[in-house]
Amino acid sequence: MSITNAEVGPSGGHSKFSARRGLGSKRTFDIVVASAMLLFAFPAMFFIAVLMFSTDRGPILFSHERIGQNGKRFRCLKFRSMVVDSQEALRRHLELIPQARAEWDATQKLHDDPRVTPLGRFLRVTSLDELPQLINVIRGEMSLVGPRPIVQDEVVRYAEQIEHYAAVRPGITGLWQVSGRSDVDYDQRVQLDTLYVRQWSFIGDIVILVKTVKVVVMRTGSR
Repeated sequence: MSITNAEVGPSGGHSKFSARRGLGSKRTFDIVVASAMLLFAFPAMFFIAVLMFSTDRGPILFSHERIGQNGKRFRCLKFRSMVVDSQEALRRHLELIPQARAEWDATQKLHDDPRVTPLGRFLRVTSLDELPQLINVIRGEMSLVGPRPIVQDEVVRYAEQIEHYAAVRPGITGLWQVSGRSDVDYDQRVQLDTLYVRQWSFIGDIVILVKTVKVVVMRTGSR
């Protein structure tokens, strides 16, 4: 199952969400805040890049194809937190450990992920690995707040709820992230993404951003 503009809803992917007032303000807010955050975070991002290069000569950034608004694909940016041959490392791990296979099938995540480097684990716990996504926001591929960006293989798991997901830009943070992150199972994550779209408000985005700061500081649900 894949997403095309004809498949994500009766109006080319735009649900009732897109008809609500305030979406222009949401985009303006994204550009202004993401630009300011990128300038503020640049020294830290430069330091992370230097540290990665000195400890691991692999690529600094990792990009992965994700599904965006109206089913449009884009490259989601992160600081690389895994070993270079991560897919092969994952395959071997899942073949050898049945419990890991069950965990991966249920959540698409692993509590003890063999692919993650020591520096990458720190970046993930502190959410610093996601700083490059500010570039995705400025380019219009993502929003500061929205559903978690998904890959093509996850589309089928959203079932009829994919219309809601595809109606908006995916976010760096969202209702799922402030509701437990990795402690929330996949079905609950889909429900939270859908709830966010159905009940969207500009004030709600502000509340989620404020809660995100607390979640990051407290490292709630981080792995």
